[in-house]
Amino acid sequence: MNFWAIQILNGVSFGMLLFLLAAGLSLIYGLMKILNLTHGSYYLLGGYIGLTVVRSTGSFLLAVIVASSAVAVIGGLMERFFLRRFHLQELPQTMLTFGFLFIFADLALWIWGGNPQTMPKPEVFGPSVQLGSISYPSYRLFIIGVGLAVGAVLWWFQDGTRIGAMLRAGVDDEEIARALGINVSLLFTVVFALGAFLAALGGVLGGPIMGVFPGADFEVLLLGFVVVIIGGLGSLKGAMVGALVVGLLDNFGKVFFPEFALFTIFVPMALILAVRPTGLFGRE
Repeated sequence: MNFWAIQILNGVSFGMLLFLLAAGLSLIYGLMKILNLTHGSYYLLGGYIGLTVVRSTGSFLLAVIVASSAVAVIGGLMERFFLRRFHLQELPQTMLTFGFLFIFADLALWIWGGNPQTMPKPEVFGPSVQLGSISYPSYRLFIIGVGLAVGAVLWWFQDGTRIGAMLRAGVDDEEIARALGINVSLLFTVVFALGAFLAALGGVLGGPIMGVFPGADFEVLLLGFVVVIIGGLGSLKGAMVGALVVGLLDNFGKVFFPEFALFTIFVPMALILAVRPTGLFGRE
């Protein structure tokens, strides 16, 4: 029983990291129809910048703030000065973000080197927590809490604020939203920066567990796309459900079928696409 409880918690904590990545990916596609292949780079840059800040200052909180904010600025500048030139041109946008993926990967390799590095976790989360008869790392519980809190804030932002209403209007009909006086261009930049912020946040929080290393951008990007395909592109609820499904499948797949770990993720994705091509919560 303890074994199953621990593995479920491991899967949920990994799923929360994937949710931070997939939520931004899904929001960007939902409003701007951009399959942002640079999203994995935001995760990687967040991890590396956070690692640098932690080693310089010893403050994990400062690392979260600086890394996430810096990457959000990078994402906003990318949207404003590059992607906006190809608005609603899916192939040029996809190829442009693909190019930035390699640029950021090479820059990270040049600046931080090619050796895997592990970010020290905050001292406050050093001890484990006793949950009934099991002892579980407090940091992983912290990640679960952060993921749930971010999901609640995003839900409130999308459904309970004026900016969220403008966002939904822009998704439903961009031309009418512009006619009503909504600054859709500014909204694009804000949402793109928010998506980059969330991906970088996932990179910093995942650093103490998964480490930071060259190629992590490709790995998390692949899993992020699996999440949004299962949950449905453009759906925040779908990102949460898809992240939990992928997190649990990935964890149990590595435990029981390590040689077929990817098989346990992609087969369910293929089955879901065969039954519902738009994903579990995607629009028809």
